[in-house]
Order: sequence, then C-alpha cells, then structure tokens
Amino acid sequence: MAPRLRPLLLLALWTLAAPARLGGGEAGDGGWQRRGPGTPSAAVAEERCTVERRADLTYAEFVQHYAFSRPVILQGLTDNSRFRTLCSRERLLASFGNSVVRLSTANTYSYQKVDLPFQDYVEQLLHPQDPTSLGNGAGSGVPFHWHGPGFSEVIYGRKRWFLYPPEETPEFHPNKTTLAWLQDTYPALALSERPLECTIQAGEVLYFPDRWWHATLNLDTSVFISTFLS
Repeated sequence: MAPRLRPLLLLALWTLAAPARLGGGEAGDGGWQRRGPGTPSAAVAEERCTVERRADLTYAEFVQHYAFSRPVILQGLTDNSRFRTLCSRERLLASFGNSVVRLSTANTYSYQKVDLPFQDYVEQLLHPQDPTSLGNGAGSGVPFHWHGPGFSEVIYGRKRWFLYPPEETPEFHPNKTTLAWLQDTYPALALSERPLECTIQAGEVLYFPDRWWHATLNLDTSVFISTFLS
C-alpha cells in the first residue's frame, strides 16, 4: 500500500486571529477565547460543506484525484498535540511576548505596516472584526487571492474557507473584507455561482491546488499553519 500522504514543508507560517481575553479561554483551547458575544453574526460555519473530507488517503490517491484538480480536507494526518501545547496563549506570550511583530492588512492594494510587541498585539488588538475594516479578531480573514498549491492546518479554533477554480474569477472588491463579502455579495449568488466552502476544524488540514482562488474567515480562535509548495 502506498504511504499515507505527508505534506512537503517548504514554508510554514503560523498565524493568530482570535479575540484575546485575560485569564484564558475554554478548557482545551490553549487559553484562547472561543467565539464570544462580540463576534459578528455573519461569522458562522457553512450549512453544508462542499469540500470532500478524506482519512487515510494514500499518496497515489492524492496525486490522482486531488493534487492538480480540486481541494480536499485531510483528517488524521498528523498528531500535533505537542505543537498545540507550544501554541497555547501562555506559552506563546512567554516565548515571544517581547518580540516585535509586523502587522499588515491582508489586502491586495494596502501596504501599511505596523510594528509592535507581540504581547501588545495579543492583549490589545485581538477583538471581533468590524465588517467595514480589516482587523485581527473573530470575523477577520484574507480576501480572495491565489498563489501556488498549499496546505493549511488548524491548530486551535475554526476557519471557514471559500474556494473557486482558476477559470472562475470570484466577484469581490479587493479593498473589502471577507466578512463584508459574505454579508453583501454571497447571499445574492446563485447556487451555481457559489464557491466550494467548508469550515476547517482543529486537527484538519485543507489542501488547495495551484492557482485556486480562496478567501478565509476566522470564526473564533484561529491558530494555524500554512504550508506553501511553490
């Protein structure tokens, strides 16, 4: 039997997008708060996942059915329990609290950068997203864009994805947030015009092929690793 799929790690990027709360979050969430009262009502999971979920996928099956043709959600791929511990709120602040991080709007035409200590970012800037402005908390996300193929694994929380194949350019404004798109554009789309979509849970890995359009929406805590193959 062919070996189970193991992503080729060329670039790993961990990202936080969660509402912070002193004193920690729910048990098992690493001290990060789950979706709270301030979370925008539009930031909810999809009603029906339209991306296939697979467990025990072999490398041969992956190449034949998904690598060049369509996204897939991989389950049971790795045991990241140790990494989850390292990504707890307490551990990250202890290790990187004084480190300077650079914030940038996840936006095609906006390039303003802000440098600040990681602890200030966690304790002051992680709050629910306003649909009219780019931010860092629940309801935040990256507007539609595309690049080479990649994997995205959620360590804590939930992350909603919207995906279109390369030949189908989505209708969106590059200076508007994913949350604004979900509220204003998505409801008017015919079923045939809607993207593939799904909410990725902690421990799941989403693979997307080369040049696939995708946008993301953080539903609550989002600590995740993105691995790009080109």
